[in-house]
Amino acid sequence: MRLQADWLTHPGTDAVFDALCDHNAWFVGGCVRNGLLGQPVDDIDIATDATPDQVIAAADAAGLRAVPTGLDHGTITVVAHNKPHEVTTLRADLETDGRHATVAFSTDIANDAARRDFTINALYATRNGEVLDPNGEGLTDLSARRVRFIGDPAQRIIEDYLRILRFFRFHAWYADPSNGLDAEALAACATHIDGLERLAKERITSELLKLLRSPDPAPAVAAMEQTGVLPALLPGAQSKLLTVLTGVEDCLAPDAIRRLAALGGSDTADHLRLSRTDAKRLALYGAEMGLTTKPGALGYWHGANAANDILALRAALFEQPMNPKDRDAAETGSAAEFPVRAADLPDLEGPTLGQRLKELEQRWIDSDFTLTKQALLR
Repeated sequence: MRLQADWLTHPGTDAVFDALCDHNAWFVGGCVRNGLLGQPVDDIDIATDATPDQVIAAADAAGLRAVPTGLDHGTITVVAHNKPHEVTTLRADLETDGRHATVAFSTDIANDAARRDFTINALYATRNGEVLDPNGEGLTDLSARRVRFIGDPAQRIIEDYLRILRFFRFHAWYADPSNGLDAEALAACATHIDGLERLAKERITSELLKLLRSPDPAPAVAAMEQTGVLPALLPGAQSKLLTVLTGVEDCLAPDAIRRLAALGGSDTADHLRLSRTDAKRLALYGAEMGLTTKPGALGYWHGANAANDILALRAALFEQPMNPKDRDAAETGSAAEFPVRAADLPDLEGPTLGQRLKELEQRWIDSDFTLTKQALLR
């Protein structure tokens, strides 16, 4: 099988392979998987039998910038034509503790493939696109749109407990939903839930948000709930509202925070490491989804995007489609500008002025932004 994609011959990528011409080098992982699926490729990963020191020396000799982003694990980021390439020496695991691995560098591509998580991630390609499948299962599983661990699922999970979340995330992004989730993998995830406690909140948050950005995360999240993974991460969270939400939000782009709000759960933000912006959005959605603030007011106070997210969550609560008129009202509200200023009330000052402006603004909002400045001042 041969991979065909524009990024194969990007000038920067050509320059990196030219620099490594005295060593063996292959494309590996996500770029090969997505390239075969015809999906976008953002990151270029390259595996090589060159040691990290040899990669740095080769890059320097070619006039390329080499950044030791993961030197202990054999990864050097080589920047060519302003494009970063993660170049990693072939490896074999010597020791794992459920979070980190101690590795030994290798020259055997089969060793490197055997230490990876899923069969569809253990695919390699030569510079000219010839695909290699050292484990002998990746191409078959990718063709069937099936996500399976390499070897024993329990052993793969014990090596790095984050693979529990990656299993559900990769199923959401790459599996055919009609296949269902691999039963042996689900059993291993359920058995080793306690290992999630050893993971940093940052890693858990990153994986969960990537999962929730998938086109339809609901089946994978429902499986997380059934195996106990979801309540272990977010106590009190349930998948039912998310399942309904994905059916009513088709007019909106996928959004992880909107979907996280649908999961609910007690103190969700405390169990994750969200950015300040995302934590504020989550709190707003959680507060507003059960209220009756009019769509226009939502748009005015929070902007059209946030208003539509809240409207989608409300629609899911009542298992109804989103109302196009509500969306239009939110757009109108987001563009509206309150016509009265403090200078228009020269006889008032201090708290009295502020209170009066607030009253007039609320009257204007209640009129669906139709009251003119003159009408308000009268």
